Order: sequence, then C-alpha cells, then structure tokens
Amino acid sequence: MAQSVVVQVGQCGNQVGCCFWDLALREHAAVNKKGIYDDSLKNFFRNVDTRGAGDGVDISKGKICSLKARSCKKNKPLKHYKNAVLIDMEEGVVNEILQGPLKDIFDSKQLITSVSGSGNNWAVGYKFFGSLYRDQIVERLRQTAEHCDCLQCFFIIHSMGGGTGSGLGTFILNVLEDEFPEVYRFVTSVFPSGEDDVITSPYNSVLAMKELNEHADCVLPIENESLFDIVSKINQMVTSGKPGTTVKPESLVTLNKGGIKKKPQTKPFDTMNNIVGNLLLNLTSSARFEGSLNMDLNEITMNLVPFPQLHYLVSSLTPLYTLADVNIPPRRLDQMFSDAFSKNHQLIQADPKHSLYLACALLVRGNVQISDLRRNIERLKSSLHFVSWNQEGWKTSLCSVPPVGHSHSLLALANNTCVKPTFIELKRRFTKLYKKKAHLHHYLQVDGMEESCFTEAVSSLSSLIERYDELDATKDLPIEDQLRLNIVV
Repeated sequence: MAQSVVVQVGQCGNQVGCCFWDLALREHAAVNKKGIYDDSLKNFFRNVDTRGAGDGVDISKGKICSLKARSCKKNKPLKHYKNAVLIDMEEGVVNEILQGPLKDIFDSKQLITSVSGSGNNWAVGYKFFGSLYRDQIVERLRQTAEHCDCLQCFFIIHSMGGGTGSGLGTFILNVLEDEFPEVYRFVTSVFPSGEDDVITSPYNSVLAMKELNEHADCVLPIENESLFDIVSKINQMVTSGKPGTTVKPESLVTLNKGGIKKKPQTKPFDTMNNIVGNLLLNLTSSARFEGSLNMDLNEITMNLVPFPQLHYLVSSLTPLYTLADVNIPPRRLDQMFSDAFSKNHQLIQADPKHSLYLACALLVRGNVQISDLRRNIERLKSSLHFVSWNQEGWKTSLCSVPPVGHSHSLLALANNTCVKPTFIELKRRFTKLYKKKAHLHHYLQVDGMEESCFTEAVSSLSSLIERYDELDATKDLPIEDQLRLNIVV
C-alpha cells in the first residue's frame, strides 16, 4: 500500500493542512460508517497502540474523538496518527490545532515549533532556522517516513509570501531531495495577492521560486486573489435567492456561524483555506478510495511534466465546495467538464482556454462512466490549444467515491502556459522593490545571505518565463511548422 507524508510549514501551511485533515476525516466517516481502519485510511493515517491511554478519532460518528483499529485483537483500541509533520517558527497556529478537535491525532514527535517567527524574511526561514533545525527536521521526517510501508511522495504545503513558509518551506524541499532522492515531492504553494499586507512578499516569493524550480517535482500554485474571488462568487450564489440554494449554518464556506456575513475589508481565510483543502482532497481521492480507473499520484508527474522545470500545474475544481455545505441544484455532467476549463474555476488568475496546453489531467469522482469522460474530452478538444507534439496529452482518473453530498466532482490539472502571467507579475513586483534596494538590509544581515541570492533568484524566474514564451510563440503556427521547431527547454 503506497503512502504519503504531508509536511505543513508556516501559518498558512498548517491552516490549510488542518482543513485537509478535517475534510478527509469527515469524508471517511461518511463512507466508512463503522469506523473500521481499512485500506482507504492507510495512505495518510497510521496507528499507535494506546490501549488504555484514552480516545483518538471516532470516524464512525463523523467526529474527531476516538478512532480505533489496526493489527490488534478485536475490540482492542489503537490510536490513529496522521502521516504528517507540522512545522512553524511561531507557536500560535500549531497550538490552536493541538487545542482543537484534531488534537488527539497528532503525536508530539510530529511537531517542530519555535517562538520568535521568521519576521516575513525568507533568509531567516531558509538560512537561520534551516541551519538551526535541520537535524531535528530530518529526524522528524525519517520517523514519519519509517511508519510508511511504501512511501510514495511528500506533500509540502506552504505560502510564498511570509518568512517561514517561503524560507523554511523551500529549505525542507531541498532537504527532502537530499535525504529521500527517490521519493516525489509535490508542493502546494499559496502565492500572495498584489494587495498583500507583507511588503517583502515579492522578495520572499522570488527567492522561494528559485528553490521550487530546482527541487520540486510538481508544484500546484494557488493565488490568494483567485481564492477570494471564488469565495465572493459562492457568497453571491447562496444569497441570490434562487430556489434550492442554501448554505448550512455550520458550513465550512460560511464566514460566521449562522450565515454569510462578510465584514468590510475582511478576507475569509478559513473559507479560502477550505478550497485548497478541497483541492488536496480530490487530488488524493484515488489513493484513498477504489475506482475503475484510479491514478497513482506519481503518474501525475510522469504524464504532466514533459520538461523538468515546467512542473507548475494550474488547478480547477467543480464543484467549489465540499461536504454538501452549499445546497445548490446539481449541474449536468457535461456542464461540470465545461466549468473546469472556465476562467471562473481556476485557482490562479488565468484562462487556460486561451493559452497553450502541454498536458492535462482530469480526476473525476462519483457516478461517472469512462464513456462520459471520453465523450467530454472529444467535445472540448477543439476549443483547447495543445502543443503539436502532444495533441493527445490527456491523463484521466475515475474514483468511485464522490465528495459527500455530491453525485460527482472534477479536479482538472493543466500544464499550461497560462501560469506565465502570475510569474511575470511576481517579477514586476520584485523589480519595483529591488530597484530601490528597499528592505534589502534586513535580508543581508542574516548569516550566509548575499545580494547575489537576489540576482540569481530573479534570473531563475526570468529563465522560466522565457521557456513559457518559447512555447507560446508556437501556439498560432500551423502544426507542420510547430513540428519543425526545436524548442530548447
């Protein structure tokens, strides 16, 4: 049984990770009514014998309080722990998790925290805390990996704008390549918006991008601005007054209990984190449940990343909410496929239909037939631009278990040049600060940090943008001319 380890880094990484675990437990509770430890749970959960030591998690009731099972005699309880490592240089978020409903399913050996924080400085996270905590991080990762019968991949969840997420998050990515070179590294990176309140976020993001370019196998970029737009659309949907459109009082998509009441200039971070958790829920569905055409997680990298550095995948979801939190009349199956390729469902500010596809994966859940999938691919193909040498660049997956409260769902992952504007905007914001050398001294005060780190990082980003430019230049050429071009990537 292949297994995965989740590494949550920084405030954002731990908040998103918390949403994912909550969603996963509630989903397994709905499917596994008796709360029995089965193959679907083995991918992300392990068991520790705590007979007589209290409760763990009771998924049979859909609650997080006492899960029991695995390799023990009947009625002898074992405690469930997640295959996860939680890291943050501030204690706040991790302490909240340990005091919340998930507290009983984290082992103290899975946690690494400090008190001072990284001060929104990539160099502090990468250079200072990376060196200080390297041995402890390696030990925690090894302990967690050793509990896996067959370690398939690492999921790193972090943000790009802060200090710990960007700096220590990408340091850990480097460590994973050194210590586990054969294990794939999937990264979910949350990019800051243009109105981000961290003034140094362009520096942190560009410095982190260099590490992602060099050490990640697959990156799922997420933009805060896009998440906020999606939440606003959901709010409009549930307040539209259309028949059958309601939202549950305790929903994960409400900003306050009792209904959606958005305060002026308040961003619904819990709701935004829930959308990213939903992405991970669908991404891992084939690893957790049976299906007629399940996809191994490592097949995503194998099929969607034709060139090592062009490993950034644009993701879209439909529906955009989980666990039947929003009661909206179900959309037709064909409409679900159309939505996945629309601008409004992308988790970054992009429109893939007007850019060039290198490859595309469709991860479908629920009561969907292979014939439905093939029919919709044929229907959509004519409106999508694929590179000439990969006109049939589709990877598909069918998982039989749908999200709770829905008959079907779809996660689309596109290796598409539409990601380029995100990188161009990031470079523009970086250059605006760097021209004035603004705030640079805070970084150069950190041991091991030199100004060349900035020039190398922006050069790496520029090189990535140029590679996408080369591909985009072929989009409108006739197929025969595209085939003659020798694009060096």
